[in-house]
Amino acid sequence: MAGRIPQQFIDDLLARTDIVDLIDQRVRLKKAGKNYQACCPFHNEKSPSFTVSPDKQFYHCFGCGAHGTALGFLMEYDGLEFLDAIDEMAAMHGLTVPRESTGGSSPQQQAAARAERQDLYGLLNDISQFYQQQLRSASAAIDYLKGRGLSGEVVKRFGIGYVPDQWDSVKRRFGKNRDTERQLIDGGMLLQNDNGRVYDRFRDRIMFPIRDRRGRTIGFGGRVLGDGTPKYLNSPETPVFHKGRELYGLYEVRQAHRNPERILVVEGYMDVVALAQFGIDYAVASLGTSTTPDQLQLLYRTTREVICCYDGDRAGREAAWRALENALPLMQDGRSLRFVFLPDGEDPDSLVRTQGQQAFERLLDNAQDFGDFLFERLAQDSMGGDAGQHELAHKAAEAIMRVPEGFTREGLVTQLSRQLNWGENERRIKELFARLKPAEGEKNRRRARKNSS
Repeated sequence: MAGRIPQQFIDDLLARTDIVDLIDQRVRLKKAGKNYQACCPFHNEKSPSFTVSPDKQFYHCFGCGAHGTALGFLMEYDGLEFLDAIDEMAAMHGLTVPRESTGGSSPQQQAAARAERQDLYGLLNDISQFYQQQLRSASAAIDYLKGRGLSGEVVKRFGIGYVPDQWDSVKRRFGKNRDTERQLIDGGMLLQNDNGRVYDRFRDRIMFPIRDRRGRTIGFGGRVLGDGTPKYLNSPETPVFHKGRELYGLYEVRQAHRNPERILVVEGYMDVVALAQFGIDYAVASLGTSTTPDQLQLLYRTTREVICCYDGDRAGREAAWRALENALPLMQDGRSLRFVFLPDGEDPDSLVRTQGQQAFERLLDNAQDFGDFLFERLAQDSMGGDAGQHELAHKAAEAIMRVPEGFTREGLVTQLSRQLNWGENERRIKELFARLKPAEGEKNRRRARKNSS
C-alpha cells in the first residue's frame, strides 16, 4: 500500500504553483485591480463573479460559492481525485511525489511500483495504437462498424481498434522479454495457462480502449465479431484499472464539454459510441457493474445532473435500485439524479437509431426523479393496509436519513407525508424520524469502530 504524501511536499508544491497561471491555462482571466476575474467555470453566468487572488493564491466565486487553492481547482475543474491532482501538479514542475513509509514497503519499493505503473500506462497506450492500426486493414471489422452506423470520425474519437484472430499478436509485438511479458500479464493483456503457455487475452474482437480522466489507456473492452462468447470481454482488475472506479467515455465527455449540464449513464460501450454518433455526446458506461459510489462521486465532480438509463425489465430496475441506494448519501442540494427505463427489447443504441436524437433527448427530459422512483419502489415492496403504511414509512424514513440535510432531504420528507396521506402533520413525521435517530447513531458508531480497527 502506498504511503502518505508528506504535508511539507504538498505545501511546497502549492508554493511553487502560481494559481493565476494554472487557472488561466483553463479559463481565460482578465485583470481587475489587484485580482483577476472570469465567468465562473462551475456554474452558468453572464457577468463574471469568479475571482482569483494572486496575493492569497486563492479563488472564490461570489455566485456559487466555489473556492479553494490551486490544488482544489485542479481537482474540481479537471475532475481529478486528490492523489491524481498531486501527481498532475508535481508533473508540471518535473517533480516526483514522495511517499512516507507505512511499514509495508520501503520508499525504494514504492518508487519502483510507481515506475512500473507508468511503464504499464505506456504499454497499454502503445497497444491501443496497435489495435487502431490493425483496424485499417481489417475489412470484416470495418464492415461491422459501418453496419452499426459509425463514422470514421467517431471511431477515431473513441480510439476504437481491432485485434487479429491470432493467439499471440500482442505477445509477439510487445512481450519481447520476460519483464515486459510479466507486465502484460499483470496488465490483463496476456494469460498464462497451467502448462506455462502465455497467449493473448483478446482475439478477433473490436477493441474499445478504456481511458482514465487524464486520457491514459488503463484497460479494454472487446466485442466479438461473430456469434462467439462472451459477446463482450473486459480487462480484469489490474494495478491501473479498477472497474468500480472508472467510467467508459468520461474522458471523451470532458473533451467535448468542459462543464456538461448532464451526463447519461448507460450499460454498454456501443451504446456510448452510438449515442455520440447521433449527437448525444455526454454518455458514459458503467463497465458492467451497478453504478458504484466511486463512479457516482466521479460523476458529481463533473456535472450536477446524472441520468441513469436501464432496461425496463426486472434486472434493469434492480440495477437502478442499487444505483439509487449508492447515490443517497451523495444527494447534496443542487444535485439531480433521474432514471429512464427503456421499452422491452430496446437499448440506447437501437432506440436512438430508430427514433433519432430529438426523440431520445425528449425521453431524457422526462426522466423519473429519484424521489419518485424511491417511493414507487417502496410502495410496490410494501404490503397493503395499515401494516403496509407503517412498513413504507419506516423504510422511506431510513432512506431519507441517508440523504444529507438540506432542501433535498426536506423535499423527500414532504413527499413522504403526501405518500402516506399525512398531509402536513409535522408531529407524526418528527416522531417517525426521532425513533430512527438513535438507531442511526449507533449504526454510524459501529461503522466508525469498524473503520478504525
